This record gives sequence, C-alpha cells and structure tokens, in this order.
Amino acid sequence: MDPRYTAEAVTDWLAANLPTWTLADDHLTRTYGTGGWQMSMQVANTIGYLAEIGWHHPELIVTYPSVTVRLQSHDAGGITDKDFQLAAKIEETVMWSPGTDEALTGHADRKVS
Repeated sequence: MDPRYTAEAVTDWLAANLPTWTLADDHLTRTYGTGGWQMSMQVANTIGYLAEIGWHHPELIVTYPSVTVRLQSHDAGGITDKDFQLAAKIEETVMWSPGTDEALTGHADRKVS
C-alpha cells in the first residue's frame, strides 16, 4: 500500500504543482468548465481513458457545463502518489491546446477552463 500524505503536505504540493486543484473532503478535486454537454462527455471520456490505463479510478461528476474530478486512494484511506500523478496527467491532457506555432490549429470554441 502506498503511504498517504497529510493534509498540509497535500495542500503544499498542490500549491507548487497544480494550483487549480484543491483538497476537499480528503479528495484532490478539480472542476473543468466545458461550456456544454458534448465537451463534458469528451473530457469525461478522456479522464476515463487515462484512469483505466493508470489503473486508478476517480469519481467524476458530469454535468452540462462542467466535469468535476475527485481523486483519493481508497485502499490507503487518503491521498498518495497515485492521486498526484493521475491529477497531473489529467491536467496536462485536458488543458492541452495547440500553440500558435504548431501545425495543429485547434478549435477556438472547444476549450476547457
């Protein structure tokens, strides 16, 4: 079993690495604004794919304008490295968009916040 982190250590780690995430009810938590059902489903499916590949499964709350992610290592009874690593991978993937100097041009009205 992975060692779990104290609330203070989690808060410090989030502030330094993932400031858009918070610690709420002993879960790493982040709500992504999607602006609509189609993007909510795309974000949820992307997170589902990452979670399955990493074999660590978050709670997802999927609504019309947003997707809320809640992560905790239930077998450890708290936050572990698994939660930090999956949160970072989710953030990197969901928030990615092409840069101005890339061949991929992106879809301006399909961005997540």
